[in-house]
Amino acid sequence: MSAAAAVALMQLFAQQGVEVFVDGGWGVDALLGKQTRPHADLDIALQHKDVPTLRALLEARGYTDVPRNDTRDCNFVLGDDQGHQVDFHSYTFDEQGNLIFGVPYPPDSLTGTGSINGYPVKCISPEWMVKFHSGYDLDENDYRDVAALCERFGIALPAEYERFTRRSGE
Repeated sequence: MSAAAAVALMQLFAQQGVEVFVDGGWGVDALLGKQTRPHADLDIALQHKDVPTLRALLEARGYTDVPRNDTRDCNFVLGDDQGHQVDFHSYTFDEQGNLIFGVPYPPDSLTGTGSINGYPVKCISPEWMVKFHSGYDLDENDYRDVAALCERFGIALPAEYERFTRRSGE
């Protein structure tokens, strides 16, 4: 997913009046204000009530469901024949801000701002982006992403990433 394609999608979503937060790899790069590596998809967080609107919008542009083992109503991928993929992460909060459905985004995680190719976007906050990059089998991309966020935003590198720093220092 090129920066131009990601921006075009974000502009399309904005034209529909749908609030979308960039997550995943593009979310990291949006926070950093520059592309640091290639991205296979565009991860987005959005209110579940907006899923039908964006699904219809993308389906009208040739996107179809991409079969995956982790597909759920609140987490699924749509892709087109050009290799563009959008990974949906939806949520619903009640009036008090409590999650009542979907991907468990804490409300304060949906407060980041950044840019993709100079285009301003909302994204996951730096602190939460670092927290979300933990608790699973980490790879070099995760380390580079988290190390860059920690350095840029003055966040302590989580202990589970120490094995990467030991390896690079040997």
